[in-house]
Amino acid sequence: MRFHTLACTAALLCLSAAAQAALKVGDTAPNFSTPAAVAGKAFDFDMSAALKKGPVVLYFFPKAFTRGCTVEAHAFAEATPQFKAMNATVVGMSHDDIDTLKRFSTEACRDQFAVASDPKAQTIKAYDAAAAANPAMADRISYVIGQDGKVKFALTSSDPMAHVQQTQAAVKQLQSNIKK
Repeated sequence: MRFHTLACTAALLCLSAAAQAALKVGDTAPNFSTPAAVAGKAFDFDMSAALKKGPVVLYFFPKAFTRGCTVEAHAFAEATPQFKAMNATVVGMSHDDIDTLKRFSTEACRDQFAVASDPKAQTIKAYDAAAAANPAMADRISYVIGQDGKVKFALTSSDPMAHVQQTQAAVKQLQSNIKK
C-alpha cells in the first residue's frame, strides 16, 4: 500500500511538471522563421509577419502521420475557416523534415493551414514544448499568441480535439476583449 501511494505521488508530480513545462500566459512568445508547407508547397513561415495579420495559433505535435497528430490536423483543417474569420493564423510545428510536412500539409491538413519544420528542435525548445521522453520531438502543446507577441493561452494535453476547441475559444475571447 505504501509503495502504491508513493508511486501515485510520483506520477502526479511528473504530470504536474509536464503540465507546467509550457510557456505561461503573459510570457513573450519567441520570434522565429522556419521552413513550412501549405497545400504541398514550401515557403518560409515568419512569426512576426503572421502576427501583423492577427493572432497566431501555434500548435506543436509529435510526429506527422501518426494517429493522434493526423486526427488533430484534420480537426484544425475543419476549424481553419472559423480561425480565418477571426483573423487568426493556424500553424502546426513538429521536428519532421520539410518534405514530410509537404505531404502532411496536403493529406492531413487538407491544404487548409501551414505546418512548420523544426528538425533541430530549436523553436520547440524555445517554446518549452519538447517531449519529456524525447527532447528532440515536440509534446502536444498549443499556444494562442496575441498581436502584441504575448502568450494569451497555453494548453498541454494529449487530447488532440481539446487543442482545437480550446484554442478556438481562446481566440474568440481574445477578439471579444479587443472589441471592448
